[in-house]
Amino acid sequence: MAARARTPAAPTPAPPPFLDVDAVIADRSTEIVICCGSGGVGKTTTSAALALRAAEAGRKVVVLTIDPARRLAQSLGLGELDNTPRPVTGIDTAAGGSLDAMMLDMKRTFDDVVLAHSTPDRAQEILSNPFYVALSSSFAGTQEYMAMEKLGQLHRQARAAGRWDLIVVDTPPARSALDFLDAPEHLSSLLDGRFIRLLLAPARGPLRLMSVGFTLVSTVMNKVVGGQLIKDLQTFVAACEALFGGFRTRAQETYRLLSSRHTTFVVVATPQRDALREAAYFVDRLTEEQMPLAGLVINRTHVSGLDVSAERALSLAEDLPDEVVVEVEALRRHADLMRVVESEQQLLHRFSGARPQVPRTLVETLPTDVTDAATLRRVGDLLAERD
Repeated sequence: MAARARTPAAPTPAPPPFLDVDAVIADRSTEIVICCGSGGVGKTTTSAALALRAAEAGRKVVVLTIDPARRLAQSLGLGELDNTPRPVTGIDTAAGGSLDAMMLDMKRTFDDVVLAHSTPDRAQEILSNPFYVALSSSFAGTQEYMAMEKLGQLHRQARAAGRWDLIVVDTPPARSALDFLDAPEHLSSLLDGRFIRLLLAPARGPLRLMSVGFTLVSTVMNKVVGGQLIKDLQTFVAACEALFGGFRTRAQETYRLLSSRHTTFVVVATPQRDALREAAYFVDRLTEEQMPLAGLVINRTHVSGLDVSAERALSLAEDLPDEVVVEVEALRRHADLMRVVESEQQLLHRFSGARPQVPRTLVETLPTDVTDAATLRRVGDLLAERD
């Protein structure tokens, strides 16, 4: 009988490209690095570690966090952060670099926009308006609008004064981290929306009401929500019409900057199913928007120093006598670790199989929290280390 032809083994897929963070840092044409990803994956730590590594490599860096958890200040040894960049001390400046850090205060940023683009009397009228106070403090989307505004301010300041040559941005958790990409469109929808038009008094300009039937509508609205509220809103929008037009223009300019060669995005995840699903969303959205993607950082990966499978470790543990407690426990712990390692490898293999061109770097999980510059340097070393 003729021998049966052997089926050739399936080719081993090529490993994904390596995300060379040192090359990203060294590229002087890169002026903005934006770290995005779901909550709890280490974006703040990654942002701080990248910023510190870049500063100690000679870049003049400012790191901006939009995450309200305030962990960035702790990691950099600062008591607190606010809307003003603060210098970080205790870094190695031998290469000529520097590091500043700040946290977005959306109301303060909004107030600064009003003060910078209005006359003193008009600014005071806007700042004291109840509708403005609510909008600038808690209105949905304000944080993303102001993140765009602050990023644009920092970039213009960096180019004008030369204080920084790299801005690292730590974004909010979950998918809202990419909402700033939609800020210009959302702002336009807010200003041009039907509800705003119905509440405005007849006036010139793009926010003018249709005059037919307005008196009847206004009378009904006054009875439903109160005349003072209608008056406050009319006063607010009339005062802010030119201001918002300028903000929309600047937001669109910042959006163009985000899609330029001067910006790159780093997606951060952990080797868990939900985090990688969110990472896939970020990667696909950035690709769809033609935004420059540097690659993927996988934090908190597990490794084992022993080349012993989980099954082999458990088999060895069963063969040992019961009184050898320490050795048995060690083998069982190793088996648990190997199961985690194997699960992570499967998930990462599946992700890279669907997106083989996305560069990545793996960061091993640390035994302690990141609370100081020394540990941040260790994270930076791991970011730059090839797996």
